[in-house]
Amino acid sequence: MERPSHLDVLIIGAGISGIGAACRLSEDLPQKSYAVLEARDAIGGTWDLFRYPGVRSDSDLHTLGYQFRPWIGENAIVDGPEVLEYIRDTAAEYGVDRNIRYGCHVTAAAWDSAEAVWTVEVTVGGKETTLTCGWLFSASGYFRYDHGYQPHFEGQERFSGQIIHPQGWPDDLDYAGKKVVVIGSGATAVTLVPALAEQAGHVTMLQRSPTYIISVPRKDAVANLLNRLLPQDLASSITRRKNIWRQQFVFKFAQSRPNLVKAFLRWSVSKQLPDDYEIDRHFAPDYDPWDQRLCAVPSGDLFKSLSRGDCSVVTDQIASFTEDGIELVGGERLEADIIVTATGLELLAFGGIELTVDGSRVELPEMLTYKGSMLSDVPNFAFAMGNYNVSLTLKVGIVIDYICRVIGYMDRCGFDKCAAVNPDPSQQTSPMLDFGAGYVNRSLHLFPRQGSIEHWEMSQDLARDQRELASEITGDGALRFERVTSAAGRVPVAS
Repeated sequence: MERPSHLDVLIIGAGISGIGAACRLSEDLPQKSYAVLEARDAIGGTWDLFRYPGVRSDSDLHTLGYQFRPWIGENAIVDGPEVLEYIRDTAAEYGVDRNIRYGCHVTAAAWDSAEAVWTVEVTVGGKETTLTCGWLFSASGYFRYDHGYQPHFEGQERFSGQIIHPQGWPDDLDYAGKKVVVIGSGATAVTLVPALAEQAGHVTMLQRSPTYIISVPRKDAVANLLNRLLPQDLASSITRRKNIWRQQFVFKFAQSRPNLVKAFLRWSVSKQLPDDYEIDRHFAPDYDPWDQRLCAVPSGDLFKSLSRGDCSVVTDQIASFTEDGIELVGGERLEADIIVTATGLELLAFGGIELTVDGSRVELPEMLTYKGSMLSDVPNFAFAMGNYNVSLTLKVGIVIDYICRVIGYMDRCGFDKCAAVNPDPSQQTSPMLDFGAGYVNRSLHLFPRQGSIEHWEMSQDLARDQRELASEITGDGALRFERVTSAAGRVPVAS
């Protein structure tokens, strides 16, 4: 690994969040040295990892993209390779691609208060090495990159065809003319099914229970009109604000008027499928809209494929795999040459890094989140975690700006250490991720928790996040700053 061994900031992950963090850091704090450590051998994170047919954004790129580099493409909902190209181009334009170190798997990080430094253990090409830094920023997302969630199905060893998880999609998979069963009903499944149906003999989406699905246009007509009429910066700003408002409005309206939104979603689906289609069986979940994330299908491609008969939906539970397919609890048999298990992600907090502070291991379930960006009693550590009800990167962007402000404040005041201290140890706590998806609920016990008082809640309200993260750094007294005077000690400084 290249030197220097000490940097002011280490960013973990070269995905859309990590590249955004690097760009903002290089612009806001150009005097700071930094590196982006990426475990894989390519930039892009999720958008380089997932290679299954049809992979795309389920949020418009006007809000998923960076505020400092607006998206001006014709399509708002874009395919995965376009998102990846956008990330790569941004990294190159801001010069941060030169500071990415590939093949660097961070395994542990230890904080030393006496020196105000993180010592970070990194595996590179099978060899162990260490780096030190003043700040550690985790932009590694919240799921495992090496494999997805793969439940065991009764009799799956008997199946004579291929079983594939989308996270490990083979480049050379030939599904032309074959019978394909996709197990799942989430964003990955509704993306895969119409894409596979273009070449497969027939595709069946097998779901245990339905998911709310809404058709959205690929193009943003208003954005494209504004781009023609107004200067680019102004058009992009209006479009971004419009889309943020729309996302927040839809979520809040669904929360306050769930039955009305249910009726609308059902009506919308019914208008895109044949009159005799079993809407209530296959597209009417038993939970309220936005208790889980809505699945968006651009230009109704799933419904068009269903109407043509290229694919079908079956709602039932699996009794067992067979040699040539799947037997369902209801008695139906689904023939398959290929079974795709779109069964979700396996969550992993902060890339699985083992954190220690002054020799004591950080037990994540005992930590609280502060402003959705830091952990209680873990100095000079920040993380990026987006909201589920808007484009994930919207909150990530304001967190990055906030952390840059904190670091700048420390530099101006001569501080070396910053930690968030829980002002009320008796405050009630709840899971960090307040989200009903099964893949989230399986792993909540491994993540930090959120509190019940201001600034310690993991808000899902972007407007509130913007207010909190733009507020005075020392306003609530939760951040404690210290100045290290020697390797042997430190002088506490009140916030």
